Amino acid sequence: MVLSRTFKNLPDKRLIERGNKIYQDLFQKSVHSIRQFSSSSAEAKGAYRFLQNDRVSENMIIENLQMNCKIGCKGKHVLCIQDTSEINLKNHRNRIKQDGSIGSTNSRSDTGLGFMIHPSLVLDAEMAVPYGYSAIKIWNRPMEFKNKHDREYNKLPIEDKESYKWIEVSQKTQEYLKEEVKSMIIIQDREGDIYEQFVTIPDEKTDLLIRAKSNRILNDKTKMFSSIESVEPAGSYEVKVESCLKTKRKKRTAKLEVRYREVELKRPQRVNASIPKTIKLFLVEAKEIGYIGKDAICWRLLTTLQVDNLQMAMNCIEWYSWRWTIEEVFKILKKEGFDIESSELESGVSIRKLSLMIMEVVIKLFLMIIAYDEPELEMDAGICFNQQEQECLELQINKLEGKTEKLKNPYIKKDLKRYVWCIARMGGWKGYAKERKPGITTLWIGLKSFKALFEGWELHKDVSTR
Repeated sequence: MVLSRTFKNLPDKRLIERGNKIYQDLFQKSVHSIRQFSSSSAEAKGAYRFLQNDRVSENMIIENLQMNCKIGCKGKHVLCIQDTSEINLKNHRNRIKQDGSIGSTNSRSDTGLGFMIHPSLVLDAEMAVPYGYSAIKIWNRPMEFKNKHDREYNKLPIEDKESYKWIEVSQKTQEYLKEEVKSMIIIQDREGDIYEQFVTIPDEKTDLLIRAKSNRILNDKTKMFSSIESVEPAGSYEVKVESCLKTKRKKRTAKLEVRYREVELKRPQRVNASIPKTIKLFLVEAKEIGYIGKDAICWRLLTTLQVDNLQMAMNCIEWYSWRWTIEEVFKILKKEGFDIESSELESGVSIRKLSLMIMEVVIKLFLMIIAYDEPELEMDAGICFNQQEQECLELQINKLEGKTEKLKNPYIKKDLKRYVWCIARMGGWKGYAKERKPGITTLWIGLKSFKALFEGWELHKDVSTR
């Protein structure tokens, strides 16, 4: 499987070459700083000009990302996962030009400064292979942004609310992928629990799977959450919950009870009267039992999928759990990765374009993780590493392998898994099969280490052949 992550459609060949060079440098050096990923002043100047060039718009970059996605997911059953992230540039308030591309953020209006990104990340519904982005909405609020009370937010039609982003991106995803995929399931967190979306988005190829936000009153006048509690469990299963230092969560095995039932939602009073009065959906609940901690699992999912057996209910739960992938995109874009919020760029437009390009680079990191997690999935190493880089990695593998079989690299040459093993070891992973598999942050750290090693190796080759 080879999925190209490159520019293909820009105004001229030079811009395509420059854009692809920036992609390559971002991936190999894993830094946001143009000065740091450029090997010369001329390269740095070219990158700055590319990001400032009016002929390379945000929409053009997004269209190229969509093209890469469309090529990969043709004829597939896919999941389209949405979420929003805020890029806060408040620490650079005095340096960034007020060019209309940045505004108030979710932070306090007198200090928050930045923009918002809301992508739809497309995964294979069977293997979780990331294909890219079917749509991305990027925008900024006004500098003086009134609160919900002052804007009389509740009285606004859905099209004038910021929450319309969920419906808008769903519609764009449908428009772009409907002729390409066999089916799509749009997955969203609580914010996407919008009545109008359940009514307008589903069609013969599109279903919704959204975490329920509120305990709605159903058409039979019962409360939705209590209605599922009265249903006998369809079954139960166990999942491993990893520890988390940030939340002080301890590692445990959680036992989840699964319930499901059909529910009929009533149209909220605020919704336009032209919208149907009721809609039938399925409610799936995964609730942890035998544990009373604050982090006990309780997912209640609303879906347009037909859920009439335990296996289908468990499929919905698993698909929803794959939401972590889009959170990882934001994590690598920001503090735990490229740290785009620390960009030295002085133009909001340039930072927005660079953010979009980094998001495409993160897909390569996901491909590395998937390649390693799924041994039966074959991926050519050329997706991520050229011939010279593979040669250098082979030398590093010889150094990193231990004397015992447990510490040998078990994969063959040209297999992406072989080089992911090496990058992970360089990122701090110990290599034992019993260890937790390397995560995206480990690979990001390993890539940074490898690039420094590769530059030294190339320099040595050049000098030794003179």
